[in-house]
Amino acid sequence: MTLDELNGLDKPALRKALGGCCGSRIWVEKMAAVFPVLSVHDLLGHAGKTWHACSEEDWKEAFGHHPRIGDLETLKTKYTGTGASMEQAGAVNASMVMLEALLEGNRVYEEKFGYIFIVCATGKSAEEMLGLLRERLGNDPGKEIHVAMAEQEKITRVRLEKLLS
Repeated sequence: MTLDELNGLDKPALRKALGGCCGSRIWVEKMAAVFPVLSVHDLLGHAGKTWHACSEEDWKEAFGHHPRIGDLETLKTKYTGTGASMEQAGAVNASMVMLEALLEGNRVYEEKFGYIFIVCATGKSAEEMLGLLRERLGNDPGKEIHVAMAEQEKITRVRLEKLLS
């Protein structure tokens, strides 16, 4: 889709397209209100500013729209045809031992922080993602929510760029 095509969508279609990039309803509504945008640069700038103006609850809502890293069954059944399945390509060829370690790490992370582990998985191997997960388990909740928020921002940017490619 081109920027002109995105700008030309009616509000329901625009919200749906934006919702495929970020699962926060507040973010989608605030973003839809800035359309039409003049350039991709403006779109990405609005996306970042809008994301940073959202609340922790909005961030957690967006996190909840992702499959757990390494949960290939969920990726196959629920997220087929979405960006999430391609973003986690590094986990697809991982060994069963690695996938089990990711699932266990996710369980521990979710127990500690109350939301799933969010990482911009594009271009990362399963080993890299597991290393990041284990490293971030050492964060306190106040720091980790901002790390996760920044990762979601990266994911949203990647998805917006893919939407316009």
